[in-house]
Amino acid sequence: MNAQQTLLQKIRDGSFALMTEEEIAKKLHLKGKAALGVGDLLRSLVREGALLCDLRGRYGTAEQFGAMRGTISGNERGFGFFVPDDPECDDLFIPHRALRGAYNKDSVLAFRRGGRMGDEGEVLAVLQRGYTELVGTFRRERTGGSIHPDDRKFSTDIFIPSDRCKGAADGAKVVARIRSFDGRMPTGEITEVLGKSGDFFVEEAALIRAHGLKEEFPPEVLQAAERQAERSPLDDLTGRIDLRDELIITVDGEDTRDIDDAISVRRENGKFFLGVHIADVTHYVKWHSVIDDEAFSRGTSVYFPDRVLPMLPTALSNNICSLNEGVPRLTLSCFMTIDAQGNVIERRVMPTVICSRHRMTYKAVTAIAEGDRAACEAYPDLVEFVRTAVELTKILQRKRKAKGGVALDVKEAKILYEDGKISIPDYERTISHEMIEQFMVLANESVAAIMTQKGMPFVYRIHERPSEEKAQDFLTFLREAGIRAKFDPSGVTPADYQDLLRSLEDSPLYSLVNRVMLRSMMKAAYSPENVGHFGLASECYCHFTSPIRRYPDLCIHRIIKESFLSPDKTREKYKKFVIEAAAKSSACEKNATEAERDVDALYTVAYMQDKIGEEYNATISGVTSFGFFAELANTVEGLVPVETLPDDSYEFVEERFLLRGTRNSFHLGEEVRVQVAGVDWGTRRVQFRYLEKIAK
Repeated sequence: MNAQQTLLQKIRDGSFALMTEEEIAKKLHLKGKAALGVGDLLRSLVREGALLCDLRGRYGTAEQFGAMRGTISGNERGFGFFVPDDPECDDLFIPHRALRGAYNKDSVLAFRRGGRMGDEGEVLAVLQRGYTELVGTFRRERTGGSIHPDDRKFSTDIFIPSDRCKGAADGAKVVARIRSFDGRMPTGEITEVLGKSGDFFVEEAALIRAHGLKEEFPPEVLQAAERQAERSPLDDLTGRIDLRDELIITVDGEDTRDIDDAISVRRENGKFFLGVHIADVTHYVKWHSVIDDEAFSRGTSVYFPDRVLPMLPTALSNNICSLNEGVPRLTLSCFMTIDAQGNVIERRVMPTVICSRHRMTYKAVTAIAEGDRAACEAYPDLVEFVRTAVELTKILQRKRKAKGGVALDVKEAKILYEDGKISIPDYERTISHEMIEQFMVLANESVAAIMTQKGMPFVYRIHERPSEEKAQDFLTFLREAGIRAKFDPSGVTPADYQDLLRSLEDSPLYSLVNRVMLRSMMKAAYSPENVGHFGLASECYCHFTSPIRRYPDLCIHRIIKESFLSPDKTREKYKKFVIEAAAKSSACEKNATEAERDVDALYTVAYMQDKIGEEYNATISGVTSFGFFAELANTVEGLVPVETLPDDSYEFVEERFLLRGTRNSFHLGEEVRVQVAGVDWGTRRVQFRYLEKIAK
């Protein structure tokens, strides 16, 4: 055993653990050059990853430091927070000096090192960089230039040597690859010049790049998709139920770009027979083919006001897989027999072939449901169909309420971009929206139940119970808003939340409570383990109905179809893959959601830029130490900065969601009159000016 190995063993067995090189040299009775040699050996062990060294120069293993794995959440002011992988552990504040070269989104080892509140930490090692590329604004300098990242949590600029600027002009929006994290600031090279910073479509492209989304498909994927699209759906109908003569329709928004679900419904002898027919994408996308690998990488389609970044090439998503009107299409159908109380008394899943009779919109179906003469005359064959579907929808609504499902009705902006113009219409939800949602939810539950009974590996859609801490915060908010609530935060149930919403149906606080309730809940995710879905009060749930745009749906379609033929082989084949698919799909969904929100915010700012000076009624939707947020009827939200409010100073009472001044106070749910004061393109935020409170 050489000197380095002996030294490592002494530290690992605790003899020299958490000592400095001077202390170790003293223990070994070494002086002069021999003592310096100890330092060289220790630093070599750190470079090899065998040991770690903290800011005080102490050496030890990760376990000896009490190190935890986690991720850095940066701050533009230079400090950061350590978010442990273990959800049971609290976050730690990391001062700038203790980041040790770690940046936002880096995976690190860190340990608790005290602080006044015992919540301060120190990074010991960077395990994996969160960024290899960054988007930002280029500033030219004599020795090259630097990039100021768009991500404000990445708290330092990137140095770009003069030979790696790719001809970028001062002020250009660029994409840069980081080549080195060593030194005072990271060093990189420009890989793409997007255009002039501040240009609307350049900023949109920058957001797409920042989230690592793909705009183009590799040539081999496009070619493979084209070959699949040339196949006739009628070439192989073996084992499929032929439903081409059945009355089956699709119901979507007017701007829907791909159609992956259709419905059929009829009533006989007091029972409802519901069919939910989903595009059989797996017939054209084989597991581990080039198309499937690309779909797995993307995880989901991403929707923006002016475009969609599809999971599958359009030859599939908009053509051979899309359930277009009047053409035969291969489907996987969930058939459910439902009694008059909304109980599913029989369910099965089968491969089918359909021919959609009508491509319907939510607007047209709602018109038929409301007895609009023109709509009924235009679709005489759908009058009874829609009447039956509406009746079943109302039965299912009552059934879900009885189960305790939380009918979250959170407003989300519907941003439209047509002919170069942006519009944000008022939020609208109709009986046809509720119809499709109820039918799809029931199909998702039925499929999950069937496959669970079979004992198949599966990708479930789960939604865990809110933590006691978040439920308590929500209860505090309700009490401060003057709302009586009696649920127990340690064991809150879906029925508790549903009862609360039902009591507020005629209250102006209904929408706000919906929003805060949603924030109090855990995030829905994909999992190979079934832990139920809290929000739906469902014991077993999955995503089955959108295989054109979601990979988990595509994955479980394969499992369902293959389980018909060889259950044992299917169990063995997919038992490990569902773990990987669930984790990857959850990460892709989170990234896509953030990208969609960022781009929607960009469009909102562009839309509101022309509204500066206009006045609106609004509801306070958020309160912070730096002001409050107010929401308009069309869901546009803006910030009222605290420094623009009357009175000289305000106290932020966090637990009461309150800004309290000497003469005025503002809390969640209050109705106020505001004026559009401006827009900030950098933060993609609208700014309002407070005018007055609206008397109730």
